[in-house]
Amino acid sequence: MSRPAPADRIDSLLAYVESIYPERDLTAKSVAWRLRRAAHYVDTEIKRGLAPLGMEMWELEILAGIRRYGGTVTMGQLQDIAQLTSGAITNRVARLERDGYVQRDVDAVDRRQVLVTLTPIGRERAEQVIDVNQRVEEEIFAAVDRDLQVRLAGDLRQLLLATEGPDPRA
Repeated sequence: MSRPAPADRIDSLLAYVESIYPERDLTAKSVAWRLRRAAHYVDTEIKRGLAPLGMEMWELEILAGIRRYGGTVTMGQLQDIAQLTSGAITNRVARLERDGYVQRDVDAVDRRQVLVTLTPIGRERAEQVIDVNQRVEEEIFAAVDRDLQVRLAGDLRQLLLATEGPDPRA
């Protein structure tokens, strides 16, 4: 005889909502709340891992994004990578430039484009924060069965494809 799965923190919230609105289908809410809670947990742990380096999540995302695209991107590409407004990305790139991690140059081919390039110190910093991020993610999921991780990754891919469509760069 199998035991029912233990309740998680979301179950009690859902039970409360259901007691007030018994006619509502709470399936979407249960997915959304669990995704937000899981994402918050992962982000919090990564922030803890980055804190000793004096690094914030946005710096990890931008440096890793530039690194992923070969070390140089346009401001527009960086805006897409970081999912930020042009003003926000400009401010963040200015801070990274001030810290010596990136440099900005006008594109010689298209003078309307600004290129953002990792400096040698920025490359080192990117590798450092990518390594910390990897270690923290492995620690977070160490207690989760690998088969479950694979299923979750596939299911979340399908969710993202359904909600935001395929990667336009792919």
